[in-house]
Amino acid sequence: MAATSENFHQTAEMLFIAQPTVSQHIRQLERSLGIPLFERVGKRVRLTQAGRRFLPHAKRLLEDWNSGLEDLRAWRQGYTEKLQIVVSPMIARTSLAHLIHRYTRLHPDVDIAIRIEESVEIGAYVQNGDADLGLSRMMPGELQVEAHVLSRDPIVFAVPHNGGDMDAPLPDWEQELTTQTLLTHNHPGYWDELLLQLRQRDYSLRTMVVSQVDITKRFIEEGLGVSFVPRSAITREVFENRFMELETPGLILPTVASYLILPKARLSNTAKQFVEVLTSLYAPLLKVDE
Repeated sequence: MAATSENFHQTAEMLFIAQPTVSQHIRQLERSLGIPLFERVGKRVRLTQAGRRFLPHAKRLLEDWNSGLEDLRAWRQGYTEKLQIVVSPMIARTSLAHLIHRYTRLHPDVDIAIRIEESVEIGAYVQNGDADLGLSRMMPGELQVEAHVLSRDPIVFAVPHNGGDMDAPLPDWEQELTTQTLLTHNHPGYWDELLLQLRQRDYSLRTMVVSQVDITKRFIEEGLGVSFVPRSAITREVFENRFMELETPGLILPTVASYLILPKARLSNTAKQFVEVLTSLYAPLLKVDE
């Protein structure tokens, strides 16, 4: 922190300790190494040449220390293995809890770490070894990973519920589309082709880019617009009469998929166990060779 802030006082505030304590620790480290790591420049400090050379080693030492503490913490809690998963926000909000519940019931000795990232980032995490596996809403572009289809999800046209008579006819989808703001790009993969299809039909559209499904749903509920979203994203809202799903005769809507992303290298034991859980839930779509 001191190397980044170049100020011992700010470092002390970030660590919630007194500034003299920071200075004392720095002096002790410098005495142990036998060389100054910081030099004063006015009211600030900066790394010496030796300090810049030692900084990456210090970072690795700190990472190893924290990793050791984390491993010991997990061991004391009864965990003997670890599983690292990287998941898209939408999967995390819909099906992940059920998957984790089933996995932990079968493998209570596994310490699970879950990282939430946009689908476009997930392939890189798996390829670089920062995650044992990934759950994504788009095909990865990385060469050292493989993708397996978990499920397919139809895209539907979602509008706010009118709150009226349940027996009343549904609104006309074309009128809703052309009189409301169309909230776009809440899901990777299908929006460019869908917008092209709509514009080829000469619809007069007023659009707003909203890149998160949760925000899109909130905007729809507040009457700020309508959107085309995966059906699984609005199942609860439709059931609770907060949204309506309108048919779109003549308009071909796409289907999107969820993917299991695995490294092409050998799977960890915990990753294999997780794949077994997925296979039991999503077979026959999911085909993974051992």
